Amino acid sequence: MRNSKRLTVLAMLGLAACATFSSPVGETLDPLTAVTATYSNSPLIVYRDNNSRAAFSKNYVSIGPLEINKSGDYRYFLWFGIWSTLQTNNPSEQQDGFDSVVLLVDGEPLLLDLVGWTPAAIGTSEPVYPKPFASSLDAYYRVTADQIRLIANANDIVLRTPGATPLEFALWGEQKAARADLNEFLHYISVQ
Repeated sequence: MRNSKRLTVLAMLGLAACATFSSPVGETLDPLTAVTATYSNSPLIVYRDNNSRAAFSKNYVSIGPLEINKSGDYRYFLWFGIWSTLQTNNPSEQQDGFDSVVLLVDGEPLLLDLVGWTPAAIGTSEPVYPKPFASSLDAYYRVTADQIRLIANANDIVLRTPGATPLEFALWGEQKAARADLNEFLHYISVQ
């Protein structure tokens, strides 16, 4: 009886460990387009204070890498999840300036042009990354695997939007988990 209790406890602990383990890299097959999307489970987050609009208001952008495999044709993108602590009913207000952005990667500019605002822009029928909030906007930018590697190895990342009212976003804290997951993503796509 004692051994069976031990085995039961060990089995439950094993199941709990399996349930709590999460791979840093995800992969999904789009049900309609048959495109395989590989992504990092922890996107980077950049932010900017927006105190001119309201006290403690902030704008955020979640940035996640994507590898899109369409029958052996590999393409790379950055997903931006654009969101704010302020409720807005005007999506164009959140989109303003994001048609073309610059990522300063350790001071070196990386110009990113918008591919689209919907998953169709990358060949999927549904979003790969979950929206941080229902009001968040998705934006997709074409990059290379080498550009993702530059971002992963950077000490400092700053996002700048051009336009009538340029905005600047800085990394939100150290983000050790997001950086580790980004490096795992790069390792994963390099060994496929």
